[in-house]
Amino acid sequence: MDLRSTGLRLDSEARLGWWLVVEGQDGPDRLVAGPFEDRAGAGWAAAARDEDDEPVRPVYGVRRPDGGLHRRPSPQELAWLGHLGDQLDRLPEAWDAGLADDDPLATLLVEVTAALAEAGLPLWDATGPDGALGGVCLSAEPALDGVVVGWRQHDRMSVEQLHGTDTDSAVQQVMNVALADVLWLRGFEVDALGGGASGSVVRCAA
Repeated sequence: MDLRSTGLRLDSEARLGWWLVVEGQDGPDRLVAGPFEDRAGAGWAAAARDEDDEPVRPVYGVRRPDGGLHRRPSPQELAWLGHLGDQLDRLPEAWDAGLADDDPLATLLVEVTAALAEAGLPLWDATGPDGALGGVCLSAEPALDGVVVGWRQHDRMSVEQLHGTDTDSAVQQVMNVALADVLWLRGFEVDALGGGASGSVVRCAA
């Protein structure tokens, strides 16, 4: 094996892992170091480069025989996609009834779900075993040209009313405002639906 001063391992074996690449402006990306076992290792190597070095970014993939990089989904990305799929499976079975496969509302709903999942906010598992736990309620609404977003509290708050109707209403309002703020920060257009406890309609930003 040949290990150059750049930190780029060269041998006949295809190596899958994290690499530091200089992204090509007019050509292919150029590998400058790797492979690293994890993204953190690649990040440390990038931070150790001189200030005058070309900017690099960590990319997961396998080195091609020609020295280029064939990008692959990282284990973290695959785990994220699995988590996102699990969240989408919580939607009602007929949530997309009446929507074409390429309807922008379907794409918007997936993007909203992803933004909420990245913030650590789960969808409400309406028909699943965790339905009592609450979560975010989403509904694609063609008449509003957007996705309606609202919060459902745990059954102890929303159904059993253990802390009273005033507390239930106040917490509901706080959570709906929080959802609206998160989605606005992520670049969506967000409009309130009537009262503070009613949720919001979310659209793609113009």
